[in-house]
This record gives sequence, structure tokens and C-alpha cells, in this order.
Amino acid sequence: MTEFLAEVIGTMILIIFGAGVVAGVALKDSKAENGGWIVVTIAWGLAVTMGVYAVGNFSGAHLNPAVTLGFASVGELPWAKVPVYIAAQIIGAIIGAAIVFFNYLPHWSRTEDKTTKLGVFATIPAIRRPLSNLVSEIIGTTVLVMGLLFIGANEFTDGLNPLIVGALIIAIGMSLGGTTGYAINPARDLGPRIAHALLPIPGKGGSDWSYAWVPVVGPVFGGIYGAVFYKAIFTSAYGLPFWILSAIFLAVLLAAAAAELKRSRRKAEQLEETTVS
Repeated sequence: MTEFLAEVIGTMILIIFGAGVVAGVALKDSKAENGGWIVVTIAWGLAVTMGVYAVGNFSGAHLNPAVTLGFASVGELPWAKVPVYIAAQIIGAIIGAAIVFFNYLPHWSRTEDKTTKLGVFATIPAIRRPLSNLVSEIIGTTVLVMGLLFIGANEFTDGLNPLIVGALIIAIGMSLGGTTGYAINPARDLGPRIAHALLPIPGKGGSDWSYAWVPVVGPVFGGIYGAVFYKAIFTSAYGLPFWILSAIFLAVLLAAAAAELKRSRRKAEQLEETTVS
């Protein structure tokens, strides 16, 4: 099996299980309806585990452009392979999302809410604040890539690594994912969002392209920063990329915090004016 095909199949498996559990929990008249966040996070962790088991021996099972870019940025993958991996991951994600659509065919027309339908395919923030949402995606993906490098630095019983990786995904989802739905993977969001735009889903509404940049830019930056941060802190490989990325991240953090503080002050002032009047 080629690395391209391996990444297509692995990412397809990831999305079948991952988007599949969201569909089961969200769509009307599914037996899993209202299963809750714990069900979703556990299934996403197992989705990654199954994808890694399927193709890990062929491509390393990145299944995620953020992982591919992060590994390439610290010399763990040749840059020449990056376009092949990313193209395969997006294609696999589109195919996986299409399979989920066909699996739940009768349920789309039973589900009236357009946002619910989109949420099966793409991430939707709990509170729509682009800068804050970007911060969440950067943090989650930084932790993901650092975690993968932690795992790779340790020796486990043969075949156990995919389970540990799955546990990492569950932990990220439970602890950090409640803000944006934790894409932490550009292909996981972009591929199914494209599928949502193309598939004949009854009453589906728009694909929310105005938000689509957040689960792409955030994970890409977080993936690269996570790998560079790991190398700098744990191997003392400090360099210009580390300082530049750290400065950018700090600027984004401060901008997001300033925006939230400004919004809070404005809300307090409006409340005070209402009380006085």
C-alpha cells in the first residue's frame, strides 16, 4: 500500500467513526440521540485508534495535516511528502463524510435544524468568538502534537501505541474541546465541510465558510508550534522558529483576551445604563 492510499484510508476510517458518532448523537430518531459529549469524545478517540491501527505501518498514520506539518517542521518527515499526505487526508475525510451521509439517509429529513446537520460534518463553536476560537484550536493542536512526540519518546508493548494516542484524543476532547468542538485537524473539518456543501442533504442550509478558516489556521499553527516547542524544551533545540512562533502565539492570546475584556466592559456599562434608567 502506498503512503497516499494509506492516508486516504486511515483518514476515511477516522471520519466514519468520528462524524458517525456525532450524527448518531445529534440526528433525530437515531437510537444514540442525545448520547452526550462523553460518548462523542470517547468515539473520536477510538476513531483515531482504529485509523492508526489500520495504516500505521504504511504511512505512520498522520491522518491530520497539522501532524504532518508539525513533524515536517522538526525533520520527522521529508517536506516532499507533505503535499501528498495532506491531499490524501482531505480526500479521505471527504469520502468518510459521504459514507456517514449515506449511513444516516432517513435521518436528515427528520432533523429540521440546519446547524445540527452542519455539526455532523464540521465544527461549530459553542460561543462564536473567532480570536478566542482560534486560541482554543491552537492550544488543542499544540497539546496533540506534543503528546504524540511524548508517546513516540517512550517504549510501549507492541501494538499499544494506537490506544495511547486514542486516549490522548479523548483527554483533549474532554478537557479542551468544549469551546470549538476541537477540530485539531484541518482535514477533519475542511473535508467534511466540503462534503456538506456538495451532498444533497435535505434542508441543509449553508456550510458556514466564514468560520472555516479557524479550524484550518488554528490547527496548522498549533501543529507546527507543538512540534517546535517540544524540540526546544525537551531537546534544547531553541532557534529562531521557536521564538517567532512563540511571539505570534502570545500576540494572538493577548488580542483575544483584550477583545473579551472589552466586550465584558461594554456589557457591564450597558447593564449599568439600563439599571440607572
